Amino acid sequence: MCKRCQRIISLLILFIITIKVTSAQMTGIVKYEVGFSAGAFIYQGDLAPSDPGSYKTPRPVFALSGSRLLNRAFAVRGNLAIGGLRGDESKYSHPEYRQQRNFASRSTVIELSAQLVWNPLGRNYEDKGLTPYLFGGVGAAYMNTSRDWTRLNADYFAEDPQLFTGLTADAARSLPKIIPVIPVGIGLRYAITPTISINAETNYRVTFTDYIDGFSYSANPDKRDHYHSHTIGVIYRFGRKNTLDCPVVFP
Repeated sequence: MCKRCQRIISLLILFIITIKVTSAQMTGIVKYEVGFSAGAFIYQGDLAPSDPGSYKTPRPVFALSGSRLLNRAFAVRGNLAIGGLRGDESKYSHPEYRQQRNFASRSTVIELSAQLVWNPLGRNYEDKGLTPYLFGGVGAAYMNTSRDWTRLNADYFAEDPQLFTGLTADAARSLPKIIPVIPVGIGLRYAITPTISINAETNYRVTFTDYIDGFSYSANPDKRDHYHSHTIGVIYRFGRKNTLDCPVVFP
């Protein structure tokens, strides 16, 4: 057999082995993950003067997630979060009227969402190192809100009839139980082992209601309420198959 033919055959053998190894590696890629996280829900609305939200009244949140890896860069994730929100104007001394109006609210939140997770470095299948990611999606939140205006100093607002008119309108309005939400956020994960990672996330919820805290016309009807969360958690990968440790073949 001529040397050229031998070389061609060797190259064909190498190509076939490469295809086999690649196929074996791809079948060994993890495609599913489950996660658990805990942290704080932060209310952002009419009862908090700070744009980032009411960090003086954080409430706990716990979340469960399940993910399906689509490719190196993208995954889809289902997320269930259970927690609470709290707004309390008495926590703020500026502006002065906050401690005179003294509106407060508490909400129980059960949120279910579907999200697309983007790994900009394309490292979905990596089992070591630090990886940033972004995510966004759609969902719905069940809310059971209680509101309190019993600490209102009526004498302080005697010359502001609009407040009382708005409060009457708010009191007559039924509070929403289920609201649509758009979760968007950023995360960072670190692989401890090929199957276990830890992660940290900030998840902001865009909403379409001004009644998360139970107040609107008596507070700020021109601005909607929102909320966000900061969490840390553990992610477990499963479904990994043994890959083939084939020797390197040279022609």
